[in-house]
Amino acid sequence: MFDWIQNLADWLVYDVLNLTKGVHLAEALNFFIYDSIKILLLLFVIIFFMGIVNSYFPIDKVKNYLSRNKLYGLEYLMASLFGVVTPFCSCSSVPLFIGFVRGGIPLGVTFAFLITSPLVNEVAIGLFIGLFGLKTTIIYVVSGILLGTISGFILQKLKLEAYLTPWVKEVLANAQKEQDIFIAEKQSLKQRLSVIWSEVLNILKGVIPYVLVGIAIGGLMHGYIPEGFFEKYMAKDNLFAVPIATILAVPMYSNASGILPVAQVLVAKGIPIGTAIAFMMGVVGLSLPEAMLLKKVMTFKLIAIFFSVVTLCIIISGYLFNIIL
Repeated sequence: MFDWIQNLADWLVYDVLNLTKGVHLAEALNFFIYDSIKILLLLFVIIFFMGIVNSYFPIDKVKNYLSRNKLYGLEYLMASLFGVVTPFCSCSSVPLFIGFVRGGIPLGVTFAFLITSPLVNEVAIGLFIGLFGLKTTIIYVVSGILLGTISGFILQKLKLEAYLTPWVKEVLANAQKEQDIFIAEKQSLKQRLSVIWSEVLNILKGVIPYVLVGIAIGGLMHGYIPEGFFEKYMAKDNLFAVPIATILAVPMYSNASGILPVAQVLVAKGIPIGTAIAFMMGVVGLSLPEAMLLKKVMTFKLIAIFFSVVTLCIIISGYLFNIIL
Protein backbone atom coordinates (compact mmCIF):
# COMPACT_ATOMS: atom_id res chain seq x y z
CA MET A 1 0.00 0.00 0.00
CA PHE A 2 2.80 2.41 0.92
CA ASP A 3 5.46 1.16 -1.51
CA TRP A 4 5.39 4.44 -3.45
CA ILE A 5 6.29 6.34 -0.26
CA GLN A 6 9.23 4.00 0.34
CA ASN A 7 10.36 4.48 -3.25
CA LEU A 8 10.12 8.26 -2.81
CA ALA A 9 12.12 8.12 0.44
CA ASP A 10 14.78 5.92 -1.22
CA TRP A 11 15.04 8.32 -4.16
CA LEU A 12 15.40 11.40 -1.93
CA VAL A 13 17.98 9.82 0.40
CA TYR A 14 20.06 7.71 -1.96
CA ASP A 15 19.74 9.57 -5.28
CA VAL A 16 19.06 13.23 -4.46
CA LEU A 17 21.14 13.45 -1.26
CA ASN A 18 23.54 10.76 -2.52
CA LEU A 19 23.85 9.06 0.90
CA THR A 20 25.16 5.50 1.10
CA LYS A 21 22.65 2.75 1.91
CA GLY A 22 23.35 1.12 5.27
CA VAL A 23 24.99 4.19 6.80
CA HIS A 24 23.37 5.26 10.09
CA LEU A 25 22.41 8.75 8.90
CA ALA A 26 20.94 7.44 5.64
CA GLU A 27 18.84 4.80 7.44
CA ALA A 28 17.59 7.31 10.03
CA LEU A 29 16.70 9.91 7.38
CA ASN A 30 15.02 7.34 5.14
CA PHE A 31 12.92 6.17 8.09
CA PHE A 32 11.98 9.76 8.99
CA ILE A 33 10.86 10.68 5.46
CA TYR A 34 8.88 7.46 4.96
CA ASP A 35 7.06 7.54 8.31
CA SER A 36 6.39 11.31 8.19
CA ILE A 37 4.64 11.11 4.82
CA LYS A 38 2.78 7.91 5.70
CA ILE A 39 1.50 9.06 9.09
CA LEU A 40 0.51 12.56 7.93
CA LEU A 41 -1.41 11.06 4.99
CA LEU A 42 -3.16 8.61 7.32
CA LEU A 43 -3.95 11.43 9.72
CA PHE A 44 -5.45 13.56 6.96
CA VAL A 45 -7.56 10.76 5.43
CA ILE A 46 -8.84 9.41 8.76
CA ILE A 47 -9.71 12.79 10.30
CA PHE A 48 -11.48 13.85 7.09
CA PHE A 49 -13.41 10.58 6.91
CA MET A 50 -14.33 10.71 10.61
CA GLY A 51 -15.45 14.31 10.10
CA ILE A 52 -17.93 13.17 7.45
CA VAL A 53 -19.11 10.27 9.65
CA ASN A 54 -19.46 12.52 12.68
CA SER A 55 -21.53 15.03 10.70
CA TYR A 56 -24.23 12.38 10.13
CA PHE A 57 -24.06 10.18 13.23
CA PRO A 58 -24.65 11.85 16.61
CA ILE A 59 -21.53 11.59 18.75
CA ASP A 60 -23.51 11.25 21.96
CA LYS A 61 -25.53 8.31 20.61
CA VAL A 62 -22.41 6.46 19.45
CA LYS A 63 -20.73 7.07 22.80
CA ASN A 64 -23.77 5.99 24.80
CA TYR A 65 -24.27 2.86 22.71
CA LEU A 66 -20.68 1.70 23.12
CA SER A 67 -20.73 2.54 26.83
CA ARG A 68 -23.72 0.35 27.67
CA ASN A 69 -23.02 -2.63 29.90
CA LYS A 70 -25.23 -4.91 27.80
CA LEU A 71 -22.32 -5.40 25.37
CA TYR A 72 -20.54 -7.35 28.15
CA GLY A 73 -17.08 -6.27 27.06
CA LEU A 74 -17.59 -7.26 23.42
CA GLU A 75 -16.84 -3.68 22.34
CA TYR A 76 -13.23 -4.14 23.51
CA LEU A 77 -12.94 -7.44 21.65
CA MET A 78 -14.42 -5.86 18.51
CA ALA A 79 -11.91 -2.99 18.72
CA SER A 80 -9.06 -5.49 19.13
CA LEU A 81 -10.26 -7.52 16.15
CA PHE A 82 -10.43 -4.32 14.10
CA GLY A 83 -6.83 -3.72 15.17
CA VAL A 84 -5.89 -7.11 13.68
CA VAL A 85 -7.08 -6.10 10.19
CA THR A 86 -5.29 -2.73 10.24
CA PRO A 87 -1.58 -3.32 9.48
CA PHE A 88 -0.17 -0.28 11.26
CA CYS A 89 2.82 0.27 13.53
CA SER A 90 2.27 1.95 16.91
CA CYS A 91 2.78 5.48 15.53
CA SER A 92 0.60 4.86 12.46
CA SER A 93 -2.23 3.74 14.76
CA VAL A 94 -2.29 7.13 16.50
CA PRO A 95 -4.20 8.91 13.68
CA LEU A 96 -7.00 6.34 14.00
CA PHE A 97 -6.86 6.76 17.78
CA ILE A 98 -7.41 10.52 17.37
CA GLY A 99 -10.25 9.86 14.93
CA PHE A 100 -11.92 7.44 17.35
CA VAL A 101 -11.64 9.88 20.26
CA ARG A 102 -13.06 12.64 18.08
CA GLY A 103 -15.92 10.33 17.15
CA GLY A 104 -16.92 9.93 20.80
CA ILE A 105 -15.85 6.29 21.10
CA PRO A 106 -15.04 5.43 24.75
CA LEU A 107 -11.38 5.73 25.67
CA GLY A 108 -10.94 2.11 26.77
CA VAL A 109 -12.36 0.81 23.47
CA THR A 110 -10.01 3.11 21.58
CA PHE A 111 -7.07 1.88 23.67
CA ALA A 112 -7.97 -1.73 22.82
CA PHE A 113 -7.52 -0.89 19.13
CA LEU A 114 -4.33 1.12 19.73
CA ILE A 115 -2.73 -1.83 21.55
CA THR A 116 -3.70 -4.63 19.16
CA SER A 117 -3.19 -2.89 15.82
CA PRO A 118 0.64 -2.84 15.80
CA LEU A 119 0.96 -6.25 17.50
CA VAL A 120 -1.24 -8.48 15.35
CA ASN A 121 -1.87 -8.07 11.60
CA GLU A 122 -1.63 -10.16 8.45
CA VAL A 123 2.03 -9.23 7.90
CA ALA A 124 3.01 -10.21 11.45
CA ILE A 125 0.98 -13.44 11.23
CA GLY A 126 2.58 -14.45 7.92
CA LEU A 127 6.09 -13.82 9.24
CA PHE A 128 5.32 -15.52 12.54
CA ILE A 129 4.19 -18.73 10.82
CA GLY A 130 7.36 -18.80 8.75
CA LEU A 131 9.69 -18.10 11.67
CA PHE A 132 8.07 -19.89 14.62
CA GLY A 133 5.46 -22.29 13.25
CA LEU A 134 1.66 -22.49 13.34
CA LYS A 135 1.23 -23.42 17.03
CA THR A 136 3.28 -20.49 18.31
CA THR A 137 1.53 -18.17 15.84
CA ILE A 138 -1.95 -19.16 17.06
CA ILE A 139 -0.93 -18.62 20.69
CA TYR A 140 0.62 -15.25 19.80
CA VAL A 141 -2.44 -14.03 17.87
CA VAL A 142 -4.85 -15.05 20.63
CA SER A 143 -2.65 -13.48 23.30
CA GLY A 144 -2.30 -10.26 21.26
CA ILE A 145 -6.08 -9.94 20.91
CA LEU A 146 -6.60 -10.72 24.61
CA LEU A 147 -3.87 -8.23 25.53
CA GLY A 148 -5.72 -5.44 23.74
CA THR A 149 -9.14 -6.51 25.04
CA ILE A 150 -8.10 -6.86 28.69
CA SER A 151 -5.92 -3.73 28.71
CA GLY A 152 -8.72 -1.70 27.11
CA PHE A 153 -11.19 -2.98 29.69
CA ILE A 154 -8.85 -2.12 32.58
CA LEU A 155 -8.10 1.34 31.22
CA GLN A 156 -11.82 2.07 30.75
CA LYS A 157 -12.57 1.09 34.35
CA LEU A 158 -9.93 3.57 35.55
CA LYS A 159 -12.09 6.40 34.08
CA LEU A 160 -9.20 8.33 32.54
CA GLU A 161 -11.13 10.79 30.36
CA ALA A 162 -10.18 13.66 32.70
CA TYR A 163 -6.54 13.14 31.68
CA LEU A 164 -7.11 13.91 28.02
CA THR A 165 -5.48 17.20 27.03
CA PRO A 166 -7.49 20.46 26.73
CA TRP A 167 -6.80 20.30 22.98
CA VAL A 168 -8.78 17.05 22.68
CA LYS A 169 -11.65 18.42 24.76
CA GLU A 170 -11.75 21.47 22.47
CA VAL A 171 -11.77 19.23 19.38
CA LEU A 172 -14.64 17.19 20.84
CA ALA A 173 -16.60 20.34 21.71
CA ASN A 174 -16.09 21.72 18.19
CA ALA A 175 -17.17 18.41 16.65
CA GLN A 176 -20.39 18.46 18.69
CA LYS A 177 -21.09 22.11 17.73
CA GLU A 178 -20.51 21.36 14.05
CA GLN A 179 -22.88 18.41 14.24
CA ASP A 180 -25.59 20.47 15.90
CA ILE A 181 -25.33 23.02 13.08
CA PHE A 182 -25.42 20.31 10.40
CA ILE A 183 -28.54 18.74 11.91
CA ALA A 184 -30.32 22.03 12.63
CA GLU A 185 -29.72 23.47 9.17
CA LYS A 186 -30.05 20.13 7.33
CA GLN A 187 -26.96 20.90 5.29
CA SER A 188 -25.98 18.85 2.26
CA LEU A 189 -22.66 16.98 2.14
CA LYS A 190 -21.24 19.70 -0.15
CA GLN A 191 -22.13 22.37 2.41
CA ARG A 192 -20.63 20.33 5.25
CA LEU A 193 -17.31 19.70 3.48
CA SER A 194 -16.04 23.26 3.90
CA VAL A 195 -16.55 23.11 7.67
CA ILE A 196 -15.04 19.62 7.86
CA TRP A 197 -12.04 20.72 5.78
CA SER A 198 -11.42 23.67 8.09
CA GLU A 199 -11.50 21.40 11.14
CA VAL A 200 -9.11 18.92 9.49
CA LEU A 201 -6.59 21.70 8.89
CA ASN A 202 -6.92 22.92 12.49
CA ILE A 203 -6.29 19.43 13.86
CA LEU A 204 -3.31 18.85 11.55
CA LYS A 205 -1.82 22.19 12.54
CA GLY A 206 -1.95 21.17 16.19
CA VAL A 207 -0.61 17.64 15.67
CA ILE A 208 2.15 18.01 13.06
CA PRO A 209 4.92 19.21 15.43
CA TYR A 210 4.36 16.20 17.69
CA VAL A 211 4.28 13.85 14.71
CA LEU A 212 7.59 15.13 13.36
CA VAL A 213 9.37 15.09 16.74
CA GLY A 214 8.11 11.57 17.48
CA ILE A 215 9.16 10.22 14.10
CA ALA A 216 12.55 11.94 14.36
CA ILE A 217 13.19 10.10 17.64
CA GLY A 218 12.09 6.85 15.99
CA GLY A 219 14.39 7.51 13.03
CA LEU A 220 17.42 8.05 15.29
CA MET A 221 16.66 4.82 17.15
CA HIS A 222 16.10 2.92 13.92
CA GLY A 223 19.34 4.14 12.43
CA TYR A 224 21.71 4.12 15.38
CA ILE A 225 20.73 1.44 17.96
CA PRO A 226 22.52 -1.88 17.14
CA GLU A 227 20.26 -4.93 16.87
CA GLY A 228 22.23 -6.96 19.43
CA PHE A 229 22.46 -4.16 21.97
CA PHE A 230 20.10 -5.70 24.54
CA GLU A 231 20.82 -9.43 24.13
CA LYS A 232 23.01 -9.70 27.24
CA TYR A 233 20.04 -8.73 29.43
CA MET A 234 17.78 -11.57 28.21
CA ALA A 235 19.70 -14.69 29.25
CA LYS A 236 17.43 -17.60 30.14
CA ASP A 237 19.01 -18.01 33.60
CA ASN A 238 17.83 -14.52 34.55
CA LEU A 239 14.50 -14.76 36.43
CA PHE A 240 13.77 -11.12 35.61
CA ALA A 241 14.66 -11.42 31.91
CA VAL A 242 11.04 -10.91 30.76
CA PRO A 243 10.40 -7.60 32.58
CA ILE A 244 13.91 -6.36 31.75
CA ALA A 245 13.46 -7.25 28.06
CA THR A 246 10.05 -5.54 27.98
CA ILE A 247 11.20 -2.36 29.72
CA LEU A 248 14.34 -2.09 27.60
CA ALA A 249 12.24 -2.56 24.45
CA VAL A 250 9.88 0.35 25.15
CA PRO A 251 12.30 3.13 24.08
CA MET A 252 12.91 1.37 20.74
CA TYR A 253 10.68 1.66 17.69
CA SER A 254 9.92 -0.72 14.82
CA ASN A 255 7.00 -2.52 13.21
CA ALA A 256 6.34 -6.25 13.49
CA SER A 257 7.98 -7.10 10.17
CA GLY A 258 11.14 -5.27 11.24
CA ILE A 259 11.55 -6.80 14.69
CA LEU A 260 10.36 -10.39 14.09
CA PRO A 261 13.61 -11.50 12.40
CA VAL A 262 15.46 -10.04 15.40
CA ALA A 263 13.24 -12.09 17.73
CA GLN A 264 14.10 -15.22 15.71
CA VAL A 265 17.82 -14.50 16.11
CA LEU A 266 17.35 -14.07 19.87
CA VAL A 267 15.58 -17.44 20.10
CA ALA A 268 18.30 -19.08 17.99
CA LYS A 269 20.87 -17.78 20.47
CA GLY A 270 19.13 -19.57 23.33
CA ILE A 271 16.90 -16.82 24.69
CA PRO A 272 13.47 -18.23 25.76
CA ILE A 273 10.77 -17.60 23.19
CA GLY A 274 8.49 -15.89 25.71
CA THR A 275 11.25 -13.42 26.59
CA ALA A 276 11.96 -12.74 22.90
CA ILE A 277 8.25 -12.22 22.15
CA ALA A 278 7.85 -9.93 25.18
CA PHE A 279 10.78 -7.90 23.82
CA MET A 280 9.13 -7.82 20.38
CA MET A 281 5.76 -6.75 21.86
CA GLY A 282 7.48 -3.96 23.79
CA VAL A 283 9.20 -2.67 20.67
CA VAL A 284 6.11 -2.93 18.44
CA GLY A 285 3.33 -2.02 20.89
CA LEU A 286 4.99 0.79 22.85
CA SER A 287 7.66 3.31 21.94
CA LEU A 288 8.97 6.78 22.78
CA PRO A 289 7.92 8.11 19.36
CA GLU A 290 4.38 6.87 20.06
CA ALA A 291 4.47 8.63 23.44
CA MET A 292 5.49 11.87 21.70
CA LEU A 293 2.58 11.57 19.27
CA LEU A 294 0.14 10.79 22.07
CA LYS A 295 1.35 13.79 24.07
CA LYS A 296 -0.90 16.00 21.97
CA VAL A 297 -4.00 14.07 23.07
CA MET A 298 -2.97 12.76 26.51
CA THR A 299 -1.40 14.26 29.60
CA PHE A 300 1.85 12.72 30.86
CA LYS A 301 -0.12 10.99 33.63
CA LEU A 302 -2.42 9.25 31.15
CA ILE A 303 0.51 8.21 28.95
CA ALA A 304 2.28 6.79 32.02
CA ILE A 305 -0.84 4.84 33.07
CA PHE A 306 -1.38 3.52 29.53
CA PHE A 307 2.25 2.41 29.15
CA SER A 308 2.29 0.87 32.65
CA VAL A 309 -0.86 -1.22 32.12
CA VAL A 310 0.26 -2.47 28.69
CA THR A 311 3.81 -3.17 29.92
CA LEU A 312 2.45 -5.22 32.81
CA CYS A 313 0.21 -7.23 30.47
CA ILE A 314 3.15 -7.85 28.09
CA ILE A 315 5.32 -9.08 30.97
CA ILE A 316 2.59 -11.49 32.08
CA SER A 317 2.23 -12.68 28.47
CA GLY A 318 6.00 -13.26 28.25
CA TYR A 319 6.05 -15.45 31.33
CA LEU A 320 2.99 -17.39 30.07
CA PHE A 321 4.70 -17.93 26.70
CA ASN A 322 7.77 -19.32 28.45
CA ILE A 323 5.59 -21.71 30.48
CA ILE A 324 3.43 -22.87 27.55
CA LEU A 325 6.24 -23.12 24.97
